[in-house]
Amino acid sequence: VNSVALSGLIWHKSDYTKDRFNFVTELDMKYGKVWNEDQLPKKNVDRIFWDNKIAHRISEKWSVYFSLTFESQFDVGYKYGRNQEGKEVILDTVSAFMAPGYFTESLGLEYKLDKAFSLRLGTGTARQTLVLNNKIAPKEGGSEVYGVEPGKKFRNDLAFQITANLDRNLSQNLNLKARYNLFADYKDVTDPDQ
Repeated sequence: VNSVALSGLIWHKSDYTKDRFNFVTELDMKYGKVWNEDQLPKKNVDRIFWDNKIAHRISEKWSVYFSLTFESQFDVGYKYGRNQEGKEVILDTVSAFMAPGYFTESLGLEYKLDKAFSLRLGTGTARQTLVLNNKIAPKEGGSEVYGVEPGKKFRNDLAFQITANLDRNLSQNLNLKARYNLFADYKDVTDPDQ
């Protein structure tokens, strides 16, 4: 199948440290589309991620931190199918900017092994999920969309969060960058019906 893909990436990270104070901001924006022969164009990557962290060092490797993270996407996402003639068509809109959109605030302890690896333990973490697009937002009498209840456009969760960051140069021209994020909602842990 003939295929053409186009993508772009903007990534920025600033790290300011003075005495025991540390501020880090990281912005990761990606967007790409793919055009396959006899198919409609589809996005193959679409991400807005902005993480901000303030930390105060309490020992050589441990800090108390507060972070604020925003996540969403740029473009509309669709569900695709085929019509009676076998031609690909758009069936439904499933995502858009701020549908969903996430704001996550976290307070806890950070373990920083070195400049390449850190681990955040967010014992006090809140996440707001927003679905602001009327085509996607859950309708009265319908089902949840991205965890947001029918008739609403907003959901708030309290959780325990673990965030691990790795950014290590393996050689002069090779870098390994990884991020793992665990979000364990306290409601799911304490509610026996879940």
